[in-house]
Amino acid sequence: MSQRRNLVIGNHLINDDSDCYVIAEIGHNHQGSLETCKELFLAAKNAGVNAVKLQKRDNKTLFTKEAYNRDYDNPNSFGATYGEHREFLEFGWHEYVELQKYANELGLDFFSTAFDIPSADFLEKLDVPAYKFASGDIRTIPLLKHVASFGKPMILSTGGATLDDIRRAYDAVMPLNSQLCIMQCTGGYPPEWNELNLRVIDTLRREFPDIVIGFSSHDSGIAMAVAGYMLGARIIEKHFTLNRAMKGTDHAFSLEPVGMTKMVRDLRRLKLALGDGKKIMYSSEKAPITKMGKSLVAKRNLPKGHVLTDDDIAMKSPGGGLPPYEWDNVVGMTLTHPALEDEFLDPAKLAARKTA
Repeated sequence: MSQRRNLVIGNHLINDDSDCYVIAEIGHNHQGSLETCKELFLAAKNAGVNAVKLQKRDNKTLFTKEAYNRDYDNPNSFGATYGEHREFLEFGWHEYVELQKYANELGLDFFSTAFDIPSADFLEKLDVPAYKFASGDIRTIPLLKHVASFGKPMILSTGGATLDDIRRAYDAVMPLNSQLCIMQCTGGYPPEWNELNLRVIDTLRREFPDIVIGFSSHDSGIAMAVAGYMLGARIIEKHFTLNRAMKGTDHAFSLEPVGMTKMVRDLRRLKLALGDGKKIMYSSEKAPITKMGKSLVAKRNLPKGHVLTDDDIAMKSPGGGLPPYEWDNVVGMTLTHPALEDEFLDPAKLAARKTA
């Protein structure tokens, strides 16, 4: 595979030949609780992921006054207005410093989605190792260019985007920062299965041969991430929760710890299972293949000096003797020793037919 695609996040080199880099997207599934967020970090670590990710918003900068102040009365609300709801879920500097320290202790990369320029500057002050961008910002070129100037890896989701939208973002970022990953994503929460369009991963790999391609999987299962890796995605992002029944809009389609553990397990196994493409016999195969295989044997008791014919030979298990593909070569050879019924035909006890 090509090694033109190289991206480094933290201590992880990501390319076509690498293991999958798995991001547990926690978002606001912590429900505004620092301790719950730490529980999520620990559960994600135990599941085997590489990174944990939050979402950072400067809410009054991000939303119009009308959007910020609109009523938000529903079962998933943490405030009377949308602004109150968002502020309740938002972590500040103290929480981010505490979480960064805890992630370091766990050996996890920790970064966040930057939804606006003040949030990007907040994260840069924190010195996060990478930046994520939500699908809604694939067209927010000023934000992308601002973060590109930081020189850190950038991961762009593409839900709701056209290929022209993606090219525009690529063209804006790459002259400033070549450390880019573009993620196939469908922006439904969750999308229908026929909307995942995993073959776009291959489209993006062909369209952008110099960068890592990933897959932000909003479906509620684990199999599509494995399919994404098989198609060439080397960063997989999956929403993560402690309990899908918890209050909040993202929990229902997030993976719980057991699901995340299984997904990571399958991705790690897949990397090993793909192998190098060379067809060989492995040591684990020798015994069963010998047991199931066949050898050329004497069909009946045969005397020394007998010239073998088709009627003198049988194919029987186990293997380990002359393989059946030697049948035509054995016919016409002379036994230099007697052969008993079912005895392997031994090449050392066969003489070639004499020619005139």
